[in-house]
Amino acid sequence: ETSSSFCFFYSLSSSCEYYYYRMLAVIGQTQDIVLPCKLDHPMDVVDEMVEWSRSDLNPRFVHVWRSGEDHLVGQNPSYKNRTSVSTEKLKTGDVSLKITKVRLSDEGTYRCFIPGLNANFSVELVVSPGVLECKSKGWYPEPEVFWLENKGKIISAGSKEMLRGPDDLYVLSSRLTLEKGHSNNITCRIQQNNQYREAKIHQMKQTKTSQLVILRKSRIQKNT
Repeated sequence: ETSSSFCFFYSLSSSCEYYYYRMLAVIGQTQDIVLPCKLDHPMDVVDEMVEWSRSDLNPRFVHVWRSGEDHLVGQNPSYKNRTSVSTEKLKTGDVSLKITKVRLSDEGTYRCFIPGLNANFSVELVVSPGVLECKSKGWYPEPEVFWLENKGKIISAGSKEMLRGPDDLYVLSSRLTLEKGHSNNITCRIQQNNQYREAKIHQMKQTKTSQLVILRKSRIQKNT
């Protein structure tokens, strides 16, 4: 599920292949992505070692296939339970890597390397920040809006638009652009005096904007 891709091919020698792809993923649109890595001539590589890595990481390994199975002992922990290669496709020389639940931190240049065949393949993954939108109506007087990460940590406020409806009540709309370092769990809180409404992220696959739907209305508990 990529928004765009392009590639360049360079033939270095008869025994060495080098490819370069640039892939784009949009947070809120791209849930999973497949980084391409395929030999020019179909062949069974199930018994070959395949290394997916990023030189900017420590440990650098994203996914390793060895001796006919996944070998994830040295895998970077940020990719735990999120990567896979297809055994069936390996039989045809396709060692493409699937990454699930794409994150902003997944952005980088990936190297696909098959040592036994001296084959190299590079894929640059660009992850574009998504936009979260929070809407609520029926307020008076004007409420405040806060964006929060895990454990209630307040992050910088996004854009805010306040309108008066025909019933004289306020309609609030606020947008926040996700940036690197932001948690995958974002909450929008709209607050007025001692009551508030909160919503969690609801990912929408077909748009570049993730909309937050109000889940509940609560009163702030005061310590006694």
